[in-house]
Amino acid sequence: MKKIIKNGRRDDVRLLESLPKGKIPELIFMHLRDLWAVDGLYFLGIEEKWGTDAATEIDKNVWAVMGKIEARHLKKFLGNGDDLPSMMEALRLSCWALDIEEKEYEIGKNEAIVRNTKCRVQNTRIKKGLGEFPCKKVRWEFLKAFAKEFNPEIRVECIICPPDEHPENLWCE
Repeated sequence: MKKIIKNGRRDDVRLLESLPKGKIPELIFMHLRDLWAVDGLYFLGIEEKWGTDAATEIDKNVWAVMGKIEARHLKKFLGNGDDLPSMMEALRLSCWALDIEEKEYEIGKNEAIVRNTKCRVQNTRIKKGLGEFPCKKVRWEFLKAFAKEFNPEIRVECIICPPDEHPENLWCE
């Protein structure tokens, strides 16, 4: 005889609460890597069929919408202000930033800098012989949409990001 388990959100919460506390970050990071794998797989499929420019354009549009959605959710979740330090706190919890292998943040009252010093996406592409992904349009659109949704007064500039030339220890800033 088969066992039937009826499950709702409250049951899912209890399931998550039953996990050892130290396993929860591991589970979150695993799911984030899965999200990035889906992003990479659909990008590669589009790139193979229609080329890098088409794939980048679609990816840019998807991540711009994702930036808006994620900023709205995180702002509500955190319940904090709409100033730059509050936005940076939310950004650090975003799916874009949370599991970047190595990053640096400089956060001031009126200026903040995010640096990606080791990029899993780029390193994976290079390892597979695909070359660097020209991610500037994609990442910049995400960050601009995130900031605008959080506070329309926050301005985002891209200092360096592929396809820009970059030093070995810095992918984007």
